[in-house]
Amino acid sequence: MKQEIIHIALVVRDYDEAIAFYTEKLNFTLIEDTYQPEQDKRWVVVAPPGSSGTTVLLARAAKPEQEPFIGRQTGGRVFLFLHTDDFWRDYRSMVAKDINFVREPKQAEYGTVAVFEDLYGNLWDLLQLNDDHPLVKRQAAKGGD
Repeated sequence: MKQEIIHIALVVRDYDEAIAFYTEKLNFTLIEDTYQPEQDKRWVVVAPPGSSGTTVLLARAAKPEQEPFIGRQTGGRVFLFLHTDDFWRDYRSMVAKDINFVREPKQAEYGTVAVFEDLYGNLWDLLQLNDDHPLVKRQAAKGGD
């Protein structure tokens, strides 16, 4: 049996401002942007550069009861973890693009990490795991990304 998580839905206020943030500030690739007239919504999928794994589905809040969750899907905890092959390259690039880091870089036993906010305030880890981390070993055993 093989299963995988293909999308993580992220509630956003506006499709176009979210696309602009993820593609211009984080260098994500826009994978799909398809209008679905029967539901009057768009199916918008982005992914980090070079990634072939899980993607982010940008889901516009469609009902008033969804709006309070924009930027607070996990109650203020770090929500998503952006793994990189070069922490300092990406950190410097993000700082240059005015990404707000709420926790400065630190070296932890598992790797190098800093916490940043997306355009709505969701917290993300920018993370480079050490080579001996179990996830890195697991990926290497599978033959890379």
